[in-house]
Amino acid sequence: MPESAPPAALDDSADSPTARRREQRGWYFYDWANSAFYTTVISVFLGPYLIPVAKTAACAKDFPDVAAATCVDTFDRLAADHPGLGYVDVLGADIRPAAFFGLIMTVAVFLQIVFLPIVGALADHTGRKREMLGAFAYVGALAAMCLFFVEGDRYMLGGVLFILANLAYGSSVVVYDSFLPQISTAQERDRVSSRGWAIGYLGGGLLLALNLVLYLNHEGLGLTQDMAVRLCMMSAGLWWATFTIIPLLRLRNRPVPAHESTALRSVGGSFRQLGRTLSELRRYPLTLLFLVAYLVYNDGVQTVIGNSAAFASEALKLDQRVQIAAILMVQFVAFFGALLLGRLARGFGTKRTVLASLVLWTVIVAMAMFVAEGQALQFYLMAFAIAIVLGGTQALSRSLFSQVIPKGREAEYFSLLQISDKGSAFIGSLTITLALQFTNSYRIAILSMIVFFVIGFVLLAMTNLPKAIRAAGNEVPDRL
Repeated sequence: MPESAPPAALDDSADSPTARRREQRGWYFYDWANSAFYTTVISVFLGPYLIPVAKTAACAKDFPDVAAATCVDTFDRLAADHPGLGYVDVLGADIRPAAFFGLIMTVAVFLQIVFLPIVGALADHTGRKREMLGAFAYVGALAAMCLFFVEGDRYMLGGVLFILANLAYGSSVVVYDSFLPQISTAQERDRVSSRGWAIGYLGGGLLLALNLVLYLNHEGLGLTQDMAVRLCMMSAGLWWATFTIIPLLRLRNRPVPAHESTALRSVGGSFRQLGRTLSELRRYPLTLLFLVAYLVYNDGVQTVIGNSAAFASEALKLDQRVQIAAILMVQFVAFFGALLLGRLARGFGTKRTVLASLVLWTVIVAMAMFVAEGQALQFYLMAFAIAIVLGGTQALSRSLFSQVIPKGREAEYFSLLQISDKGSAFIGSLTITLALQFTNSYRIAILSMIVFFVIGFVLLAMTNLPKAIRAAGNEVPDRL
């Protein structure tokens, strides 16, 4: 009588529930790892730090007789009194220091739009997703750690390091997202995506809290303010690098068809495949409709978040400590919000939950008109409401998108999701700018975001998701 396999071995195949759960737990930790870069570096510290560095460089060039210690504080007045002075050189162009961070953000977004589809094509057709995830993560983490060396007048070093880190961050997220359909069944997708997003908020929030303790107590620790900021930015890269080890140990590559793994290894082959994918997107009109719906309503989400600090300071006259406290609160509340919406999706359906979240976004933005000036508590309540729907809206959208894309093209399609996010960001920003130009009111400017949520709601409601999933050759989950 042949010996039976040990019970553990029966459930340890590459696609068994046990193996999937192992990969899922490892996958969650990449969100925990990379969120530190977004929250600590992009959201809080880099912009306010890099602009004074650029002003220091402009001072040294144009106002050498003014002491460096006082020049930054009086820079705006000096530049106004001396037209034609007070600029920094960026590849031969004269740029105002205040515009430098916006410039490098624009360059970083443009490079992502160009490179992310190539990254997606390479990831799908080389079969080396785990290696690519690690390479991009460690390039980004190293660049973030090197921000420690940005001091004095080294504004260009800061700009180059940020662009490199941000490009690597976006590239790694494309590869990371493309694992989602491979490590979860159609029935598990909402839960896995929501948990990953939630854990990302928790990780980013935890490091930001530790960094704010360091920053707010730098004098007692014998540190200058600049040194504290540099240590905070370096810690984000170190956190990113350290926790990336976990997904690299847990995730595994999937085999690709032999003719693709050999013929399409080159960048040129990936370009050709990308062209075919873009052309084939016309065969999936409902997938395209969902992508456009996401582009519209996510633009509203990102614009509201990106302008929340300016709304707090300009419309509500709240100080920076209130803004920082709100950012921290959003990180931790969004952890529970993402899990809550994931649970609601299992009970009421994913599409209905996302549509309901867009209704809540509309209500929240409308309520911004009634938040009284100087009322921190009202602002905190508004931020709390945003945090509840923020992570869930994005996590469930990622889950839905993973259902309507064809197998074997995950990274390519997720690169389209990422660049639709990055590439459309200017639409919301332009809307805010025009509203401010014509009304000079941040309340009306924020209110204008309602149109994005309404249009996104209509387009998503029009999307026949079961038909889109079947057209992509995927299994339709029981609850959608």
